[in-house]
Amino acid sequence: MLEWRFLSGALRETTEAGKQVVVVGPPKPPHLPGLLRAGLKENALVWVRADAPAQRLWTTEQLIKGNSAGAIVAWLPQARAEQIRRLQVCALSCEAPVFLCRPEAARHDSSAAPLRLHVTMGVDWELRVNVFKRRGPAHVGAVRLRSVPAGLEEILTPRLQRPSLLLKKPETVDAVGSTAPASRVVDQLAVHE
Repeated sequence: MLEWRFLSGALRETTEAGKQVVVVGPPKPPHLPGLLRAGLKENALVWVRADAPAQRLWTTEQLIKGNSAGAIVAWLPQARAEQIRRLQVCALSCEAPVFLCRPEAARHDSSAAPLRLHVTMGVDWELRVNVFKRRGPAHVGAVRLRSVPAGLEEILTPRLQRPSLLLKKPETVDAVGSTAPASRVVDQLAVHE
């Protein structure tokens, strides 16, 4: 999933520091071999299975208030602006970074999160990150991050490391090769300076 690839560096640092990463309600069960390959430590990952939107929201709020995780990643596809505002207020006293993963449709919703990113997958194993809300001046354009899934870099041929050279016209391609847009909105609550 796109959000794992995007957040893996920050989550790896958290687990290397001996802290736990708590994930709440991911749309699919975390793929442990892939996460281990990305550098996350098995004993530092806690998966909270919460299917109902109210369960996800409540669990995320309690984790933030408890301030006992090294990082919190929650999938809240149906969260309303006032619910995110409440989480943001709670996150101000939380030492851990809190990431909310929301669907493409949430891109145009208002949010109290001080940092909002729109992440899409590019052709050449890259992530395109558009910063559409941050502290300070607006950021124009996309940030491109090379993001080959863990373990694939060693086995990809040079030709497959640059698939755009094989295409007539570059376009956004999702993980299974269709041209449907693969994207996700990531809100980070309470950016601590």
